[in-house]
Amino acid sequence: MMKVWLYSIASFFSLAVLFGAQSYAGGTHLQFMGESLGLIIVLLSCQICFHLNGVDELLIDSKPQIFLQKVLKSAGAGLFLAGVLFYAFPRLSPGYAAAVASACFLMFGLLVLRPIVRSIAARQELEGTVIVGSQAMARKLYGQIVDREPSDTLRITDYADLGRLAHQRVSRVVIADSEIPQDDNTALALLDLKLRGVRIETAAESFERANRKIWIEQVSAGQLIFTDGFRVSGFYLAVKRTLDVALSAALLVVTAPLMALVAIAIKLDTPGPAVFSQERVGFMGRRFMVHKFRSMRQDAERNTGPVWAQEHDNRVTRVGAFLRKCRLDELPQLWNVFLGEMSFVGPRPERPYFVDLLKEKIPYFELRHYVKPGITGWAQVMYPYGASVEDSHHKLEFDLYYAKNNSLYLDILTLLKTIGVVARGEGR
Repeated sequence: MMKVWLYSIASFFSLAVLFGAQSYAGGTHLQFMGESLGLIIVLLSCQICFHLNGVDELLIDSKPQIFLQKVLKSAGAGLFLAGVLFYAFPRLSPGYAAAVASACFLMFGLLVLRPIVRSIAARQELEGTVIVGSQAMARKLYGQIVDREPSDTLRITDYADLGRLAHQRVSRVVIADSEIPQDDNTALALLDLKLRGVRIETAAESFERANRKIWIEQVSAGQLIFTDGFRVSGFYLAVKRTLDVALSAALLVVTAPLMALVAIAIKLDTPGPAVFSQERVGFMGRRFMVHKFRSMRQDAERNTGPVWAQEHDNRVTRVGAFLRKCRLDELPQLWNVFLGEMSFVGPRPERPYFVDLLKEKIPYFELRHYVKPGITGWAQVMYPYGASVEDSHHKLEFDLYYAKNNSLYLDILTLLKTIGVVARGEGR
């Protein structure tokens, strides 16, 4: 959220300066509105490129020169995208000078505000935070929270020292263990800290905020029942379904020539059908047939039975390798989205064989089926390529985070990250 506010303030600064310049220069009301819309397009294009280039991940944790390089590259890409749009729709263009000035003021705002954000974020997230619990769990949680850049401001202590924290500079206490000791002293000490304004959190809450996934090892059924989230509004579902239908129908029409060329390339490369259908487990456990362009040999599982696809799988054909790298093999799933069996964003649908296997080995695995599966998902963009029970365990943590926090904002963020993942040839 801090990063969103940073973008918003920097954008407001850029627009305020340029709007003031436009007003001073004069012009008709229509010209003013048209140029203002053009400036907003430039800012949005730059911010999209910031997300795709990982600038939002570097706002706090990077060196100034690395941050500056990323900002310059992203702003340049954003200006290029806006320029393409202005070439197609000239009336939207605010002019070359205004477009460049808008991007420059945006970058200036980010560079000026970044030290302030770093200071605030460090103070909010780590300064005055104490992890309390058994040494094993406390240190494990410590590593999970600050695994990227350990900080001396995060401390670990045990329950016996809770009473002393009231006289120290403490803003947050994180309980590492799933259950606190059942004695009056511990409960009274925690209550005293809470009434003094200290935030008391569970390990699962801190882990979720730091890693944007749910820590399955520290989650109980009771916590899932009483925690906020995991509730979907009817309005959100209606908007999401409307967008799924409209976008899938449009993309089916627009990509039809491309899909025809892909089908021809597959047929020329290896014998067998261009499109294959495979049973998957979807929303509420209902089974459906997912459609994809064939990227493997037709007899890929004849001798092995169901097996996970590997990152460098020797069953993948030459054309299939290219399709998988560019995600073109996923295009037929637009039909599944149009029919309502899938959405653009959601957990990746698994085959029944693997669902039965993973339900036995991973707790709460079946909870992912309370969300409609998607072509892309939070786990796909946040976790590298995986094909094992352990990988499925980690991906489930991201799927449950999406199920708990599902929103249009998270859907849009997932789609933006998907573009970046595809451009870099990562994930699956």
